[in-house]
Amino acid sequence: MSFNREYCVNKTLSKDIIHKKLSGVCGGIAKHYNLPRLGVRAGAIVALLMFPVATGVAYLVATLLMPSRS
Repeated sequence: MSFNREYCVNKTLSKDIIHKKLSGVCGGIAKHYNLPRLGVRAGAIVALLMFPVATGVAYLVATLLMPSRS
């Protein structure tokens, strides 16, 4: 039995340093899940308004833990 590597996708979640506004977290999430950057940023702002502490802590943790790659 042989394994065909062309079907193997090695995608990692990382900050987008090219399209960043604050630290690149929302851009990296949008790039990883193939979503529009504006939609992810708008969702983050809505979440920040509804749950400010939880969203702020999650964003800071993501900023510190996500690697920076383009």
